[in-house]
Amino acid sequence: MNQKLINVGFGNSVVASRVIAVVNPKSAPMKKLKDDAKNRHKLIDVTEGRRTRAIIVMDSGHTVLSSIQTETLTQRFQPVLAQTEQNG
Repeated sequence: MNQKLINVGFGNSVVASRVIAVVNPKSAPMKKLKDDAKNRHKLIDVTEGRRTRAIIVMDSGHTVLSSIQTETLTQRFQPVLAQTEQNG
């Protein structure tokens, strides 16, 4: 099993193949998504008290809050996506 991990801040990682989306937390629908995940006990906060700069939506229904910019996280996925395309 060859699963690639993506660092989402402070030594925390997610499995790249399980990520559905990386979104900006500023819009009202994303704030609602965060609140809904919290109510369902599916919210994972890895910001260590810092400002949330990205929301990561997982295929398991979990929502991960990260203090890393969405653009930075997206760049971290690029090598994984390129490797998947070569192997696929």
